[in-house]
This record gives sequence, structure tokens and C-alpha cells, in this order.
Amino acid sequence: MTRTIGKSFKDILSATVLLFVIKVGLISLVITALILWSTQSTIHTFIGSYLSWLPWDWLKTTGASVASVAISYLIFVITISVVTSFMIEPLLIKLAKKHYPKIQVTGSPNVTTSTVLSLKSALIAFVLFIFTFPMMFVPLLGAVYMLWIWSILLKAPTIYDVSSLFIEDKRTLKDKTKRTTMLSMIAAGFNYIPILNIFAAVFAQILFLHHILGKENN
Repeated sequence: MTRTIGKSFKDILSATVLLFVIKVGLISLVITALILWSTQSTIHTFIGSYLSWLPWDWLKTTGASVASVAISYLIFVITISVVTSFMIEPLLIKLAKKHYPKIQVTGSPNVTTSTVLSLKSALIAFVLFIFTFPMMFVPLLGAVYMLWIWSILLKAPTIYDVSSLFIEDKRTLKDKTKRTTMLSMIAAGFNYIPILNIFAAVFAQILFLHHILGKENN
């Protein structure tokens, strides 16, 4: 795993990947802004109803502010994950040819399947976050819990995107995708750093590429 992480950090600092990340980040920012602009009143109404059970007015106000920021941020993270999944194929092929020239491209992700997986993962993560929001305030445990929530966004779509290009046999895929929850959580760590959070989804894709194709897992 150490070699996989090291290779991934080297790749993410390359000009090709940085340009891709900037492009994805800008597209995601525009989409997120449109989503928030069209759903702002709905989000505020939902948060107000959700926190109405709290007995302290000051906590309701504080909780509403934190929840609004957290939901907006989560929507941005979800958008980056979905946009990355749509655009990542050429970059993955280029990196695979660079590091593993003997590996053949055996297929291509189906757009519909990739979209469904991304949206399904996003919905699961969003619902879990909404109904377990107070977990955020638990010291240390809350931080780890948020990493796990974010990892849900990344794991299934990333496995599909990478494996569809290079792995045909399902048994081989199962063997090569062990311990990927931890890899997803490592990539999700970027979400704790503003601006650098645009790297999370791409870093996950590159991590999984090296994990699946690298010698460590062969």
C-alpha cells in the first residue's frame, strides 16, 4: 500500500493531472452553484424542521449555520465525484500506459452504469449524513466518521471506472479490490482541506489504478 500511495502522489503532481483537476474543479463549482441557487430555500426549510426538536434557541441557530455550510460542502464534494467519473477515462488510460505498458485496455465504462453508481453512492452518503449529522460533533470519532461517509462517494464508482478499463474477470476483480475502503478514506482526507478537496476524487481513481494494476496486488 505504501508504494501505491507514493506512486499516486507523484502522479497527482504531474502537469497533466493538475490540469485535469483544475478543469473538473471549475466545472463542479459552476454546477454546485446552480444546484445551491435553485435549492437554497428548500435546504433552509429542511434544516429548520430537522433542528426544531432542539430545546435551545442558540443551538438551533448555530446548528443551522453549521448544517447549511456542511450540506453545501457535501453537495460540492458529490458533484466533483460525479464529474470526475464522467471525465476520468482518458487520464486513467494515459497513466496506465505510462506505468504499466504491458497492460491492455479491455473495455470501457458504460456511461449509464457509471452515472447510476455515482448517483447511488451520492444518495447513500447524503442520506447517511443527514440522519447522522450530530456525529460530526463527536471529537475524533466524528472526523473518522466523515472520512467514511466521503469514502462511500468514492469507492463503488471508482472501482467500476478503473476495473471496466482493465479487468474482465469478476473473480480477479474481487481479489484486486480488497482493502479499498481504506484507500477511499485516504483519498477522502483531501476533503478536510479547502481547495485541495478538488483532488480527492482524482486521487482515489489514481490510487485504485495502482492498487489494481500494481505489483503489490498481483
